[in-house]
Amino acid sequence: MRKLLNTLYVTTPDVYLSLDGENIVVKQEDKILGRFPLHNFEGICTFGYAGVSPKLMGTCAERNISLTFFTRNGRYLARVTGEDRGNVVLRKEQYRRSNDERCSALLARNMIAGKLYNSKWILERATRDHPLRIDVDRFKRITASMSESLKIIRQVEDLDVLRGLEGTAAVQYFAVFDDLILQQKEEFSFKGRSRRPPLDKVNALLSFTYALLSNEMKSALEGVGLDAYVGFLHRDRPGRASLALDLMEELRGVYADRFVLSLINKKLIQGSGFLVKETGAVVMDDDTRKLVLKLWQEKKQESILHPYLGEKIAWGLVPHAQALLLARYLRGDLDEYPPFLWK
Repeated sequence: MRKLLNTLYVTTPDVYLSLDGENIVVKQEDKILGRFPLHNFEGICTFGYAGVSPKLMGTCAERNISLTFFTRNGRYLARVTGEDRGNVVLRKEQYRRSNDERCSALLARNMIAGKLYNSKWILERATRDHPLRIDVDRFKRITASMSESLKIIRQVEDLDVLRGLEGTAAVQYFAVFDDLILQQKEEFSFKGRSRRPPLDKVNALLSFTYALLSNEMKSALEGVGLDAYVGFLHRDRPGRASLALDLMEELRGVYADRFVLSLINKKLIQGSGFLVKETGAVVMDDDTRKLVLKLWQEKKQESILHPYLGEKIAWGLVPHAQALLLARYLRGDLDEYPPFLWK
């Protein structure tokens, strides 16, 4: 269980939530795991819950405390609120800013700054940890270019300019991504990003983990009452969760890419676990997919120190923390949206 920005996250599976006076009681079978003053919270999020008492649910509705349910794996199920006094204002502000391209750029530039900062950190760390196995000079030229782009991004007010800077940095980053693969080079080689379909094993892993991260970001946004389909950098397209794609940009490298690299470099997966379809698409076989999902869930349980909040949380709660911070910014509680800047 974790209190984060006035929201209680109950990640222990199979627990029952009830109300005792003014306290939330978290119980597993006959054992009380915790008691929390109800007045401290604006929301409660439960993952893999066993149940919630009608009294707690009714009191939360009366006090406009949202009660959000997720599966154990983080998929959004439902959100229970009382009279809707807050979400409509939050979403109207989201739609207003999305409709204004300049306002969209001012917000999206922080997310892209986070992406470039984290990509730069990954490459800089590689030069420190493996100076004899990579082209250090090439890496340093790319990180220097990213540093210059970061200075420009902080002043950008045009979405097309922002997309251009992000695209250039992505090309530079993926140009040396193969150098970050230190083991199983014969089985896992990367010649460039291919999406639909992925044309090699590394791209198959990247696409799969990006899809996992996108779904978790979508669930986190829905959990705080934002519309996951109305974005700022990614514009409206039927069926596309544009805001989830916006917000996951800063997490692609440090969350998904590093996870993929660890699978390969630690030899947790093997090249024999992939299939090539008639179309040329490379996909994981069932056993490999199940293993990757298992390891992804384990990754989500790892504890980190959130760089902005200064609190220890699980990796799996990072999308929820960023969604909360975005909602607070749109409500006017923060001067600007703080992206996830990994250290």
